[in-house]
Amino acid sequence: MPTATREFAVRAVHCDREASEEEVYRALARATAPLERTWERLGRARRIGIKINQDKPTDRWVFHQGQLQQLVCDKVVRAVLRLLRERTTAELVCSDVSYYAMYEGTDPQVTGTALPALRDFGVDYVDGTQAPCKRYPVPGGGQMFQQYLLPEAAVETDEFVSVAKMKNHGFMGITLSLKNLFGLMPGEPRGHTRTYFHHLVRMPYMLADLGRLFHPALNVIDGLVGQAGQEWGSGGGEGPAVEANTLIAGDHTIATDACGAHLMGHDPSSDWLTPPFHRDRNALRVAAEAGFGTVDLKRIDFESEVEPPVGEFYANLTDAMEVVHSWQRSTCEQGLFYRDHRDDFLERYAGQYILLQQGQVRWHDQVSDLGQSRRKLSGANPEQAMWLKYVDPEETEGEHYTVYERGLERFDGDLVRAA
Repeated sequence: MPTATREFAVRAVHCDREASEEEVYRALARATAPLERTWERLGRARRIGIKINQDKPTDRWVFHQGQLQQLVCDKVVRAVLRLLRERTTAELVCSDVSYYAMYEGTDPQVTGTALPALRDFGVDYVDGTQAPCKRYPVPGGGQMFQQYLLPEAAVETDEFVSVAKMKNHGFMGITLSLKNLFGLMPGEPRGHTRTYFHHLVRMPYMLADLGRLFHPALNVIDGLVGQAGQEWGSGGGEGPAVEANTLIAGDHTIATDACGAHLMGHDPSSDWLTPPFHRDRNALRVAAEAGFGTVDLKRIDFESEVEPPVGEFYANLTDAMEVVHSWQRSTCEQGLFYRDHRDDFLERYAGQYILLQQGQVRWHDQVSDLGQSRRKLSGANPEQAMWLKYVDPEETEGEHYTVYERGLERFDGDLVRAA
């Protein structure tokens, strides 16, 4: 397919992890210059939202040879903001919903690594744990849910920018510009706990939904120093640093991440059971199957100054595959059991959250935060999934139970026979 007719554009450039701030800026300018559709969209915008992978308690900031390993490094943040200031006239707003503020009581004004750069470039920072939220419908009706509760400051923008780190993820295989958007999900008391969405079967589809909702015009992946194994960890529990010496920029989150996965040494068109997608489906492929973006590199105007793999990337396998198979199957079974017996659950548990296992409610409460591990709550049947659901008479979120039907169908297909 000729370059001029391709729907998506992505560039990867070499940039040494020890490069100066000015050198990083020049490298990112080189990567973003060909992204004509990006700059057309951003140039028309009056208000641009930004999400940066940048929040963690200060005593858990992990550095590799002076560079942030798990969060976007300061040089890349400053390069992005400088480009936006030079090439747009928009108001810039950076939003984040700090996991640590919600669950550990930290102050986002202290834990955010990007805050000094935001102040220097006059970018407003919105603490999404405090900002007003409302429900927003997913364009096209959504793949997992029809609508999501999100901070108004993040959604009510003309365009959006995602600035992510190149990392593997123990649950989702990879975390790049798409997974970065999950950091905008509010928790209790306004919304569901994060584990409601960070849930087997649901998560790949809900990430695809977030991609459609925010549809970032610019997606930047900081691959100066990345991390293999898993996304987080501290005190030696984190995955190893990967000196990838790479910056990636693209005009579509799925296409950008497909190229990023390729450079990490992963096949972006592969799916569950193929590493690094040990635990659940590949969210990029899920999105592409529904017509949002592509994982086919031939459909992308992709040019790279670096060759794959840019480092030794892999995802940790945390549980035996037999157990993961059982969790996947039983999650789908419980979702469909709820759908088929919804009236019974409404009669007893309306307005509450339930954990459903083998057709039985093992836990229920008006608050979604379990306060303990599902591994413990699963009791004598740890191989049987516990499906978390808000019993809503109105079914406001509009969950698509066909996802669970297709999930069960996959157990009769080639993926399981190949396992």
